[in-house]
Amino acid sequence: MGAEKFPKRRPVDIPEKEAVLHPQYARTFRITKHKGTSYMSPEENKPTDFIREAVAEDLKSGRFNYVRTRLPPEPNGYLHIGHAKAFLIDYLIAKEFGGELNLRFDDTNPAKEETEYVEAIKEDARWLGIDWGGREFYASDYFDKLYEWAIALIKKGKAYVDDQTAEQVSKSRGTLTEAGVESPFRNRSVEENLDLLERMKKGEFPDGSRILRARIDMAHPNMVMRDPAMYRIIHEPAHHRTGNKWCIYPLYDWSHGQNDSMEGITHSLCSLEYEIHRPLYEWFLKELGVFQPRQIEFSRLNLTFAMMSKRKLRKLVEMKIVNGWDDPRLTTLRGLRRRGVTPAAILDFIKRIGVAKADSWIDMALLDSCVREDLNKHSLRRMAVLKPLKVVIDNYPEGQAEEMDAINNPEDPGAGARKIPFSKVLYIEQDDFRETPPPKYYRLYPGSEVRLRYAYFIKCTHIVKDANGEIIEVHATYDPATQGGDAPDGRKVKSTIHWVSAAHAKQAEFRMYDRLFTKENPDEGDDFTAFVNPNSLEILSGYVEPHLASAKAGDRFQFERQGYFCADPDSTPDRPVFNLTVGLRDSWAKIEKKQG
Repeated sequence: MGAEKFPKRRPVDIPEKEAVLHPQYARTFRITKHKGTSYMSPEENKPTDFIREAVAEDLKSGRFNYVRTRLPPEPNGYLHIGHAKAFLIDYLIAKEFGGELNLRFDDTNPAKEETEYVEAIKEDARWLGIDWGGREFYASDYFDKLYEWAIALIKKGKAYVDDQTAEQVSKSRGTLTEAGVESPFRNRSVEENLDLLERMKKGEFPDGSRILRARIDMAHPNMVMRDPAMYRIIHEPAHHRTGNKWCIYPLYDWSHGQNDSMEGITHSLCSLEYEIHRPLYEWFLKELGVFQPRQIEFSRLNLTFAMMSKRKLRKLVEMKIVNGWDDPRLTTLRGLRRRGVTPAAILDFIKRIGVAKADSWIDMALLDSCVREDLNKHSLRRMAVLKPLKVVIDNYPEGQAEEMDAINNPEDPGAGARKIPFSKVLYIEQDDFRETPPPKYYRLYPGSEVRLRYAYFIKCTHIVKDANGEIIEVHATYDPATQGGDAPDGRKVKSTIHWVSAAHAKQAEFRMYDRLFTKENPDEGDDFTAFVNPNSLEILSGYVEPHLASAKAGDRFQFERQGYFCADPDSTPDRPVFNLTVGLRDSWAKIEKKQG
């Protein structure tokens, strides 16, 4: 929604609403603690944490009589899972309290922002299930009002134009133990400051030559309060919404709190790095005499083996270390979606980690576990051979084919069954055969008998090797009486393996993804490229059962005994492509067991 569609009103004139107090908060909370995060007790089955408690208290006390939160993304890149946590906290809290959610793009830096990112952010938010009900705004909607407010602060003697260079400003700011030094331009007259700001706005001065600063306290113990910058000069060809109208643009610290006030945001929910900025936001709003939201901070998402810096993610893309923002090795929402992760799994993950005040690290294995649990419920089972080895069943009739009944999903009886073709020549996994088996190896080897999933018992009789001594064929016999996988005489086999019929299988490509980084915290330091995992992607060529030839991009499956896979947009009818989403083994369960 553009500025022309947003009603002009004084920020203090926030429309009154009837108090909205969600029934679940009109009673005493029963809280249990878990690793620093609050949850409702199991019998209540309702979430709570320090943010929800604060919102409930604000409604009860009358500080606010409605709830309105906001999502304030910068349109200079794509969303990652850290943004998903923040977005879902804002959205779910607004929803639980019967409130409203604003989507407001912080488009205050034309050098980095693009409409492409605006549309991508909206698409990703919708994919997560977030509905902002058409309440879409932009920081640029408020540039005129912000400029008026800057003039108001100058007239109050609370802002001034500084001619110092960025280096001089930084040096004069002082340290945590030493006060800063006042700018030689700090005591300019109101008239001179107003004149200079207007000329800055008109583009008379080059980039970096002047800034507008708040006039607060250069000896303040919080360095954020030492005359922070409000406007900087940026000459760019065009802003994506305001074109060439402006040559000065507000800093985040100047626009953020004021935009919240203009929109009547009741609860400005931020990550912990903004805690030291809160006094500044409150100072601005108090000096302006306008509506003041309540800012509450929570810990950001720190996920092991994942890059959470948008700047470094951009470098990964630009350096072609990954294949774009939707590379499945990234934890961008586009990458996760392409990999086959569902919004439901992400929501489950965010709910599990909860809302905490203290920073902590979340093991990537927990995200994998949430993904695995969700996919297990809904994914159709299929058979795929990733590293094929040919098996010839010598006593099976030449040219014969039959169909075997296979279950689509044992977790979902309604998913039904399918027919899969069986014939004389099959493909099995290379790892399912050993010429000389190691101890406790129960799969196929010369003289052993195994069960073919949904089909027959087969027994290995001999092998065929090529000139280099590599096994190219395994020969076996089958027992016709064991159709369906059981022997009438009661004999047992210790292993069941999967297979595809060579005459009916479809050749496919499998992209096997692993952690992109070898270091748990690749964000540490600048040389993150030193920790890129050279084996983060392995491409295999194998075969899938014929049903998978028609898989559409985004379709998810469990390849039996392999893992969960998703059809990639690169798929074609002649050569389907599947991305490994997550393996079948749940390492998080082992972690939890080890931790007690």
